[in-house]
Amino acid sequence: MKKAILSLALLLIFFSSYAQLKNPKAIDEIFAEWNHKDTPGGAVGIVKGGKLIYSKGYGSGDLEHDIPITPSSVFYIGSVSKQFVTFCILLLEEQGKLSLDDKIQKYFPDFPEYESPLTIRHFVHHTSGIRDFITLLKLKGINYLDDIQVDDVYELIKSQKELNFAPGEKYLYSNSCYFMLALIVEKASGQTIRAFAKEQIFDPLGMKNTLFYDDNAGLLKNKVFSYQKSENESGFDNLIMRYDLVGSGGIYSTIEDLFLWDQNFYHNKLGKGGQAIIKKMHENGKLNSGEVLNYAFAINNGTYRGVKTVAHSGSLAGYRSQLVRFPEQKVSVIILSNREDGNPTKLSYQVADVVLKDSFTEVETVKKMEEKPLTTETNKLEISVSNLGEFEGKYFCPELETEYKIFSENGILKVKIPHKTAETLKQTNIDIFEAELFGISFKRKNGKITGFDANAGRVKNLKFDKINP
Repeated sequence: MKKAILSLALLLIFFSSYAQLKNPKAIDEIFAEWNHKDTPGGAVGIVKGGKLIYSKGYGSGDLEHDIPITPSSVFYIGSVSKQFVTFCILLLEEQGKLSLDDKIQKYFPDFPEYESPLTIRHFVHHTSGIRDFITLLKLKGINYLDDIQVDDVYELIKSQKELNFAPGEKYLYSNSCYFMLALIVEKASGQTIRAFAKEQIFDPLGMKNTLFYDDNAGLLKNKVFSYQKSENESGFDNLIMRYDLVGSGGIYSTIEDLFLWDQNFYHNKLGKGGQAIIKKMHENGKLNSGEVLNYAFAINNGTYRGVKTVAHSGSLAGYRSQLVRFPEQKVSVIILSNREDGNPTKLSYQVADVVLKDSFTEVETVKKMEEKPLTTETNKLEISVSNLGEFEGKYFCPELETEYKIFSENGILKVKIPHKTAETLKQTNIDIFEAELFGISFKRKNGKITGFDANAGRVKNLKFDKINP
């Protein structure tokens, strides 16, 4: 009898929640490719007006044991973890245990002094110039998905004789910044960041299935595994990682727990309470020039179709994640995936197109790049077979944690992402080259590729490092 009553209660909750979503079938259509028991997929959560109005799993969390994904499945969330690190930093500031303008050497006396001071604030906003440790590991031929010791990474970061630029001069996403911030949390609090976050954030919010995973031997109940397309694309292979470094990433969580985190941005229960700390989380960084960035405390402030957004994505191994909030509408979309070819950022905005279609003040702003006929003048600057070598090579983007191989084949420039079929780079403007299916467009300046946009233009001006000649 008790089981019957519980089942009935769960059904009532299910139907009352879904009743608030006008067209749930449209959401299913977006995730149709994931909705098979013999493929990896992901979990989706839609929040509206303080309620989780839609939560559903698609595909399998464990292909070897046919375990389906549910809203309670535990995923690695990659760089979405960074906002928890900054919240820890702000809690410690609130407690008087650190200042954002503290020099890094206060916590690491052996860290090199460069020409200009390096502060916690520089690390928060990715304006430090510190080189990305994942890129450095790749340059050394080390698989960053393997078991790597904290001390080894710290030594690698501090051994760099130069910065990429003077602190505060530029914005350049660097996982080293947040690896270091996690260590600063531990120095200032006297606890591991795992213990501090559990005590100060996860337990007070009731996030029972969320933690900083700093020990790859530890067991995680309901954990989903990560997968990549097989080389012949006939199925999926395990994409195994023993990575347990925290700060740049490191959190495992669920749709249900991230809903609780999302709601704390509206009614903060943490620290001293109140919205002061939440307001600070949204404060954009600034460069020395006074230029204001879109990057705040590990969240990106932006707009989509005229509507304000607060977002961050994450990726590592076959895990992909996206949390985007539309604060004025009190709507959020949370997507967690366990397939390397998943694209939660793109999918989250497709979900928003369904949920917020009556709220947008602008027509779709992300369109396929207009292909303009090349004029005689343009033809002079067009890539020729003779100079394709200037662009060829492997590139690594720290922000997306993705490697791109650019190469020529029969006089045609192409781009390859691991475990995906290579795509031709079409020259759609003098200095813009687009791979439409990948949703990326590369930009060149003075004959060199300098950066690119991703997710069909929604993520702009990304940088990457060339990792071979």
